[in-house]
Amino acid sequence: MANSDDSFIREVNEELRSDQMKYAWRRFRPVVIAVVALVVGGAIAKEGYQYWQTHNSSQSGDRFLAALTLANENKPDEALAAFEALAKDGTGAYPVLAKLRAATVHQAKGDNAAAIAAFAEVGNDAKAPQAMRELAKMRAAWLLIDTGSYDEVAAQVQAMANPGNPLAASAREALGLSAYKAGDFKKAKEWYQQIANDAATPRNIANRAQIMLDNIASSGKAP
Repeated sequence: MANSDDSFIREVNEELRSDQMKYAWRRFRPVVIAVVALVVGGAIAKEGYQYWQTHNSSQSGDRFLAALTLANENKPDEALAAFEALAKDGTGAYPVLAKLRAATVHQAKGDNAAAIAAFAEVGNDAKAPQAMRELAKMRAAWLLIDTGSYDEVAAQVQAMANPGNPLAASAREALGLSAYKAGDFKKAKEWYQQIANDAATPRNIANRAQIMLDNIASSGKAP
């Protein structure tokens, strides 16, 4: 049973990473465009600023792509050094993106503690766009399901579990799975039932929630 549960956790974690990175980019792209298009005031100042911003963003973009290439070539240490340098002196959206990618590299290396710390740092960065902060907290929470407590998971994502939040279903699933793994089947059932009752829940998450509800019901471990 434990091996089956661990396999299920890994499967939904991998699916979440893919789905949420696509979601975050859709939400964050307008922010990047808005920053580049910011009006500074005065025709000359505006044009000068836009030239500077485009030039520096282009350089940061090139550095980001180079770091991604290193990661894809299975050179994690070189990739981490490149991402960390970009996080310190990059422009535009790239410092935050670099921190997120660095956290992913840590995770790929098997250093979940470093990955959680890096994701949590972005999640707590008041200067980062909300979409990026929520994504980072979600990634930290899903890693904490394996290594942390229910309270640690809740500290990352419970605020996102409210109706109307685009990540509510994923937050509830993380909370439900964490409670289930901790042996609190009553709490797990409550979270999964919220997923099942919400018409806005994506079908894949709703299906997984129903599987877990059926599992809890058949076990007789929750009223």
